[in-house]
Amino acid sequence: MSKTMSRAFGCPQKYIQGPGEMENLPELAAEYGRKPFFIIDSGVMSLLYDRLAAIYADSGKEFECMSFSGESCRENIDLIKEKAQASGCDLIVGFGGGKCLDAAKFASSELNWPRIIMPTSASTDAPAAGISVLYTKDGVHIRSEKMRRPTELVLIDTEIIANAPARLFSAGIGDALATVFEALANDATEGMNFIGKGYRRCRAGMAIARECYDILMADGENALMAVKEHCVTEAVENVIEANTLLSGLGFENTGCAAAHGIHSGFSEIESAHAYLHGEKVAFGLMCQLVLENADKKLIDKIVRFLIAVNLPVCLSDLNIEPSDENLNVIADHAVNHNPLIHNEPLIVNEASVKNAILMADRIGRNYKEGKYYL
Repeated sequence: MSKTMSRAFGCPQKYIQGPGEMENLPELAAEYGRKPFFIIDSGVMSLLYDRLAAIYADSGKEFECMSFSGESCRENIDLIKEKAQASGCDLIVGFGGGKCLDAAKFASSELNWPRIIMPTSASTDAPAAGISVLYTKDGVHIRSEKMRRPTELVLIDTEIIANAPARLFSAGIGDALATVFEALANDATEGMNFIGKGYRRCRAGMAIARECYDILMADGENALMAVKEHCVTEAVENVIEANTLLSGLGFENTGCAAAHGIHSGFSEIESAHAYLHGEKVAFGLMCQLVLENADKKLIDKIVRFLIAVNLPVCLSDLNIEPSDENLNVIADHAVNHNPLIHNEPLIVNEASVKNAILMADRIGRNYKEGKYYL
């Protein structure tokens, strides 16, 4: 619970998205540094390097780059710093997926260099957030850290996003969908946001979280359909903004709660490791709504939406058996090893979490069998 009357709001210095924005990189990057050092995700290096090289050749400007693979871990961060310092560059550009972007944010923060973040999918809200996650080299979560300075520019080429796997787009919707419900939980309990040492929410943060939800409900299904056809439509543009900018600003400025807390418990189950962050958050949101005894009409709306955008609505969708052993691990982690679930406006314990998971699982299975809540 917040112990201050002060409010705070954080954000990147600039955000730009649109089709073909990659073409503007040399001009935009020149606002922040003389020569950029690109950290390019190995998964997209073969797809995007030649285009990047041609863009820079046409501009007459120079760049250096390295391929990134593996985890956002101390070893990779130190390697990025070493190569960047030896390159004669003065600007970091992270170009790829979440772990590549997190490592780029860590490196730029520790070098005290400006940075540009360029996601190649809309799978999470990390690009616009001033927080990065540190792992071991084997992928074990260590902690999240707040960066020393905000990102100078988040740049999104929406044609690249529309050509990424549609599953990534769905996962981003799942992550973003939880934003307003976790914001409302924190607003009820005066939970702290993630700005600096933690502050009360500005009303702007709450408004952003609500707008994120409104966009997803209005455009989510049509946007996913378009992405499956590799098309950029106005609905796709709207949902990319919701998944990245609005969700990122929303969670950082208003806080997280049970959806992400229970997600962290799901992440402890080995059989669920193949599932994406947003996929686990989506079912975590269902559990949060059951835990809060949300209105049946709201639960009905959310479950139908999750099914429509190819997101999990029951434990089997995450390959988790509802065994006592698994439920105990999930509940123990969510309640005793992660503070987020305690931002809920009710008393939470391991028993209530296990029961919420089981009830959410039952509701989801019923819907998949055509047995609707309403």
